[in-house]
Amino acid sequence: MPGSALSGMLACSRLNWHILNIDSGLRFHYVAAGERGKPLMLLLHGFPEFWYSWRHQLREFKSEYRVVALDLRGYGETDAPSHKEYYKLDCLITDIKDILESLGYNKCVLIGHDWGGMIAWLVAICYPEMVTKLIVVNFPHPSVFTEYILRHPSQLIKSGYYFFFQMPWFPEFMFTVNDFKVLKSLFTSQATGIGRKGCRLTAEDIEAYLYVFSQPGALTGPINHYRNIFSCLPLQHHEVIMPTLLLWGERDAFMEVEMAEITRIYVKNHFRLTILSEASHWLQQDQPDIVNKLIWTFLKEETTRKRE
Repeated sequence: MPGSALSGMLACSRLNWHILNIDSGLRFHYVAAGERGKPLMLLLHGFPEFWYSWRHQLREFKSEYRVVALDLRGYGETDAPSHKEYYKLDCLITDIKDILESLGYNKCVLIGHDWGGMIAWLVAICYPEMVTKLIVVNFPHPSVFTEYILRHPSQLIKSGYYFFFQMPWFPEFMFTVNDFKVLKSLFTSQATGIGRKGCRLTAEDIEAYLYVFSQPGALTGPINHYRNIFSCLPLQHHEVIMPTLLLWGERDAFMEVEMAEITRIYVKNHFRLTILSEASHWLQQDQPDIVNKLIWTFLKEETTRKRE
């Protein structure tokens, strides 16, 4: 079991650690809370994160859902194919479909943050029958992202790491320099981290992240996700047809907030956007109580709408 923070978290919160085999032959690690048989809530983390970024939501939603937080392909305890070709968006989308089926479900509430938000949007577009409700945290509709970045140099600069990650081996090396200073600063620095009014990461939280990403080769899989992005965009299909909630931290250092409102164009169903003015990119960790309340409101609101 990885790290004292992780093992303590699992024990105290009655979370269960699982390995799942899917049709591709890959083994996926996930942590689950809530009874089997309840509706499925599937959580997809961003970069550089893993299932632990959803710890507050695992505890919150287990009363009414079977909550499953994955380690995405290449992350944490999940298998990490060595070649970057195995990290194309098509593969990542199919992973989610296969995981859903392997868990014994045919539909879910799908929630994604950051890069996991990108995957969530694409799953909702490609397999709409599998997503009853879509919730995305700090990532716009992929078509908005690709169109906006080409027209706004300021966003191009903020997304410069997408281009930096195209280099072999050097990005991984940079993350390890000076005892993983870059990794720690992403979550804690004034420029990119959780602010003074947020729920800052504890020393134990940082320990959990360092444990996972300091394992041999642990950064290559996550960065390989980005090494294929330019072969998969722009999209051929765009429309999202299920009720959608987009949550956004306005202090996001990587994504300009203007993209959030433009996303409305591509959602052909009920669309709710909430922007939190004091929150960072790491929204579900930064403001967990507010995020959880907004998610509950959206889920119950849509249930009410269906009954009317």
